Order: sequence, then structure tokens, then C-alpha cells
Amino acid sequence: MTTAAESHSGGAASLPSLAVTGVTGTVGRLTAEALADAGVPFRMLARDPVRAPRLPGSAVLQAAYADADAARSALEGVAVLFMVSAAENENRLAEQVTFVDAAAAAGVGHIVYTSFFRAAPDATFIMARDDYATEQRIRETGMTFTFLRDNLYLDFVDGMIGQDDVIRGPAGNGRAAMVARADVARVAARVLQDTDSHADVTYDLTGPEALTMAEVAEVLSSRLGRAISFHNETLPEAYESRKHWKAQQWQYDAWISNYAAIAAGELAGVTDDVQRVTGRQPLSLSQFLESR
Repeated sequence: MTTAAESHSGGAASLPSLAVTGVTGTVGRLTAEALADAGVPFRMLARDPVRAPRLPGSAVLQAAYADADAARSALEGVAVLFMVSAAENENRLAEQVTFVDAAAAAGVGHIVYTSFFRAAPDATFIMARDDYATEQRIRETGMTFTFLRDNLYLDFVDGMIGQDDVIRGPAGNGRAAMVARADVARVAARVLQDTDSHADVTYDLTGPEALTMAEVAEVLSSRLGRAISFHNETLPEAYESRKHWKAQQWQYDAWISNYAAIAAGELAGVTDDVQRVTGRQPLSLSQFLESR
């Protein structure tokens, strides 16, 4: 593995034509590991290259979504790009649009983008609105695309448990077909190795079941060996209960709209897209907890 494009006499253009972002996070890292295991050469783009995994057949280049010049330089010679959506932040959409435009300017032909389940301009979950706008920007560039619209991640479920073993949020009796990040990465790795078969396709990635938050609490109770419960908050209660975390208003809105999207029924509906792409059933919540 190399750590800079300059180690190649031809610069970035002489590096592999497949690029992967988000490698310091779970989905990007797992996708990169799957590609390395398959013997596929690729370059990794990271804001902090020191934190990137060391994988055979890979090169690491420094680039941030908000840095148009660095992104364009790092993407020179890339034909296929795996773009993991940016972490939640106040400027998330602007950063993603900047990166998409840099990819188009660099001549990228196909973007595989991790979007959000049922992304829409009026989605209840505010980050799903960002993802929809990013999808539209990708379409406008004329690049070929594959959108991986991920449901909520199973990986975050036990992080919803409060210190008193209660999950709180305005989710009502709504259901969410949550998916494991490992399953998303398996889909991404398969798509990246055969983009022609997945050109201009949107996949809705879910687990095998759609659970209410009360049912999630029941599964957690069984697997963790202690009583976990769910308290359905009103919206005012949800904002009040989160005040002990010092955060900006957009963060409170994002956290709470996540639960509100469940209540609105926007995260319900199981698909077979994970199995169709990978040939393997996605993990259920119980299976995910057992596998850790």
C-alpha cells in the first residue's frame, strides 16, 4: 500500500481507477476490506490518511468533501467512485455537493452513493432531505449512478439505550426495517465490482424485519440479559430530554426527526435488495447482536 499519489510517477491518474471514501468509518472500511480480499485494486480518499486502513493493492490520498481542489486532484483518473455520505454536520449538503461537482470535473463516470431509505425533499428525517438533494445533484451531472438507500443502522440500536435502560423517542408504533452496516458494505463491494449491472439503479437496503421500538427493546432485553423498555415521547418531551447534551439546534432536529420518521411510517417496509445483490440474507437485530 502507498500513502500518497506522488509515489506513483504518473500522479493520481496512474493510481487504480476505483476510489473509495469513508474508509475511516465502518461502511467505507468494510467495503475497502472486501475489495482488498477480492484482489481488487483501489485508491482510498481520507481527510486524515493516517487513520485509513492499510490494505493490499490500495493507495491513500488526502481529500475532504469540502475541499474542491484536493478532491478533484485525488479523483483524477477515477472511473468508479464509492461515495459514503458525510457525517451529520451543519454543512453536510454543501460538502457533498462540492464533492460531487469535483468528481464530475475530474471525469468520474459512475458514483455509488450511500443515501437514505426513501430519501425525499419532504422526508421527516432531515438528513434524508440532504441525501435526496445529493442524489439530484449526481443526476444533474450526467454521471452514471447507483444509490444505496440505507435504512437505520442496526449498529446504533444499543446506543439508543439511556443510562436507565430506557429508549426514548417520538417513534410511536411505527416500524423501521433496520440494516447492518456490514450488509450495506457487502452490497457496495459487489456493486463496485460490476457497476455495469447496477447502472442507474436505486436499492433500498433493509434488514429482514421491520420492528417497532417496543419490539427492539424486547430483542435487546433478551440478548443483553436485562430489562430494556421503550418510552414514546411527545416532540416537546424529546427536545427537553436531550437538553443535557450540549448541541446545536440542527443536531437536536436530526436526532429527533429520526424517531419521528419511524412514527410517520417512512422507515417501514422490508425489501429483498440485499439478498438480490449479494445472494445472502441480511442480518436481523437478534443475529446482529449475537454476531458481535
